[in-house]
Amino acid sequence: MSRIGRMPIAVPAGVTVEIAENNKVTVKGPKGTLERVLPSEMEIKLEGAEVVVNRPNDLKRNKSLHGLTRTLINNMVIGVTNGFEKKLEVNGVGYRAAKQGKNLNLSLGYSHPVVMVDPDGIETVVEGNIITVKGVDKEKVGQFAAEIRDKRRPEPYKGKGIKYVDETIRRKVGKTGKK
Repeated sequence: MSRIGRMPIAVPAGVTVEIAENNKVTVKGPKGTLERVLPSEMEIKLEGAEVVVNRPNDLKRNKSLHGLTRTLINNMVIGVTNGFEKKLEVNGVGYRAAKQGKNLNLSLGYSHPVVMVDPDGIETVVEGNIITVKGVDKEKVGQFAAEIRDKRRPEPYKGKGIKYVDETIRRKVGKTGKK
């Protein structure tokens, strides 16, 4: 049995979970509303203040989907209560990030400025050289943070570029002079 899949999801006060046909789950909370259609094989039930996910049989596909379905619902509940955030750090001489309305302006050593528009439900905040991506949907927050990082990935020699705050870059030794 899936250890993650069989754990019930506690629904905190102020959060409502609705399960419609075809496993369409809608979670409403203080930070917003999320809805998602989950695999129809899984059996999702609301029991009091808990959501329970069960699988019909032990086929490999159903075993895989069991833990995934439970985690997706749990992330929706966490998202509408606390929200998710990712922090990125801009390193390098002349590399800058600035916020203008919904636009994130990045100066990354290219001949042109890189402008990124915040997607719906995602907010970016710039403090010095730290960019914080916030939102209720974990998937969208992670995706937008990855897109920002892709504009200039950290390089291994000087560590210049955009990296996650908790990320460590494996550094390489540069060239040595010939004598």
